[in-house]
Amino acid sequence: LRTYSTYFKPFNIALAQSLCERQHFANRAQFLQLKDTYQELWKNGVIPVANENDVVSNKELKFSDNDELATLIAVGFGAEQILFSTSVPGVLDAEGQVVPEIPVIDKDALGLARRDKSTVGLGGMTSKLNFARLANQMGIQAVIFSMHGTDSILKAVRGETGTICRAQSKRVSSRNKWLASGSLIKALVKIDEGAVIAIQNRKSLLAVGIVEINQSMETGEVFQIANESGEVFAVAKAKIDVSDLEAIHKKKNLAIAHADDIVLL
Repeated sequence: LRTYSTYFKPFNIALAQSLCERQHFANRAQFLQLKDTYQELWKNGVIPVANENDVVSNKELKFSDNDELATLIAVGFGAEQILFSTSVPGVLDAEGQVVPEIPVIDKDALGLARRDKSTVGLGGMTSKLNFARLANQMGIQAVIFSMHGTDSILKAVRGETGTICRAQSKRVSSRNKWLASGSLIKALVKIDEGAVIAIQNRKSLLAVGIVEINQSMETGEVFQIANESGEVFAVAKAKIDVSDLEAIHKKKNLAIAHADDIVLL
């Protein structure tokens, strides 16, 4: 933090240290308090520098890396753009050239990521592309760029360097942005083709369409929804306790998650 201060002090910008834990985003009440605190700091010209609270963070609930923490802040706090700095110029193609723009981060785009990791962080390009995809799905543009060079951050903001990953044009409420990004995922639910179509048409998830649940969950817990091939395409909040698949199948028209509590990814 002292190092950051030496760079911000000439511009009379004050800093605050923000030590975050996964539960600060997973718990809705704590998340809203965190959001209010950040907004109050920004209002008073203070820039919070966020990092994980490694001293007390639960090992099983740690952030995967700072790419995830940055994305949770960007999605949860209504950012229009997120910047991922790295040690390479951007996303590189097979010839080692920078891909200037990725309209949609699909399997082909993810295939461009090298499996080696950055020399200065936990996550590599795969991590950055995965979290850039989540940001894009929530309506946020992402730029992956090199931290080396003159005015690299300013150039990234203007889209003059690195790889631009375009935001998808869809409206997602603040609550559902939090549901899709900050929540702790309890279970994975696989559903049949009919249920997939129903959810894509903004219908509720009924028990009759479920083919597999990997573990039980309680009312209010968040789970991923996948098709029968295992491809996750949505997250939802459980409307009821679910412990036994056979038991819920016996009840007709039983809703596991309401349409308003399902977010398509």
